[in-house]
Amino acid sequence: MLGIAALAAGTGVPATHFLVTNDDTATPFPPSTVTFYTIAADGSLAAPTRVSTAGNGIAGGYFGATRVLVTPGPDPCVFVSNAQSETIAGIHARTRKLAGTFIGSHADTRLARNGIGLAAGGGHLYATFSGAGNIGVFQMQPGCTLQFVGDVHAQGLHSGWAEGMAIHGNMMVVAYGDGSIESFDISSRMPVSNGDAQYATGAPDDHAPDAVDITRDGHFAIFGGGSTAAAVQVSDISSGKLSPTALYSLGTAWNSGSVRLSPDERVVYVSNSSGGRVTAAFFDKTTGKVRRGCTSGALKGFYTKFTYAGEVATELATGTGGLVYVPEFGPSGRSYIGVLRFTATGTGCTLTEEAHSPVAGSPGSALLSIGVYPPRPF
Repeated sequence: MLGIAALAAGTGVPATHFLVTNDDTATPFPPSTVTFYTIAADGSLAAPTRVSTAGNGIAGGYFGATRVLVTPGPDPCVFVSNAQSETIAGIHARTRKLAGTFIGSHADTRLARNGIGLAAGGGHLYATFSGAGNIGVFQMQPGCTLQFVGDVHAQGLHSGWAEGMAIHGNMMVVAYGDGSIESFDISSRMPVSNGDAQYATGAPDDHAPDAVDITRDGHFAIFGGGSTAAAVQVSDISSGKLSPTALYSLGTAWNSGSVRLSPDERVVYVSNSSGGRVTAAFFDKTTGKVRRGCTSGALKGFYTKFTYAGEVATELATGTGGLVYVPEFGPSGRSYIGVLRFTATGTGCTLTEEAHSPVAGSPGSALLSIGVYPPRPF
């Protein structure tokens, strides 16, 4: 998924199949943690293990920002952002040990009230500091450590800060949450605008992109975002710049705060963040067209145990991804992980919540971001 090699030091013993959460714990709770869950052969989650990030989160923020990244390889790293502390923690996934915490520039040390989003490519990690409006650049080093390189200020056409980011090769695509999007050239590590900042086609109709994914071949960028109904927008980026987006309505479920392509790129999974549901749409990776699929019912405990659905992830790195996991943001110091099964049914599909769903998150958790190892291979 990250297009980078694993850089952790270790014995080379392969890591097990796991899901990891950014618990995003804010004061007055103790320092925030990540929680590792073993993924069993049937996709169920077990044996939660908490690891301190030596910093605090903010228990919330932008839906489209990825707060936890898992690197590929036999000895992976987990990088997680602590928005209140304005740090990024590196954790050895195999040993479950904290490698250290890392900071950006002095300008980045403003309370990131809407979180710190992460993306990686070319051996570098990129972080959106929502307090400063900067994108920080860090070189990924052995032992799950980071070396700060520099940062650039990035602002949308209507004064939005960077929310969702995705990287393919030397291209970074950013959604600002204010209706505008932009791409950057990162061939020299530091992001340089491609001069294509524009409002998404759906922006005038309340479809403001805040999340983004990119196809494996770098042909299309797919945006989700805040809206009163579910929709995605697709831009052809094969020229090295964003083209005007095509808008695809996916139904009446409330917004599309997270988008995630299945490993085989046949399906786009969408988190209907404010509606407590998940939508699956069919994607044509040749044409970039999207066709309506199916939407789950309201997940168990919606509006009684949790209030928002976060960033979706899939169980497997092949096919349509197996089970679908979605973090469920709880308002009173406890969150959950919903588990759904996607089934194709001829020209349609179903998304059904599993009997053992939801799985309880760690005490004090405010889940919006999760990651799975092995990660999707792009």
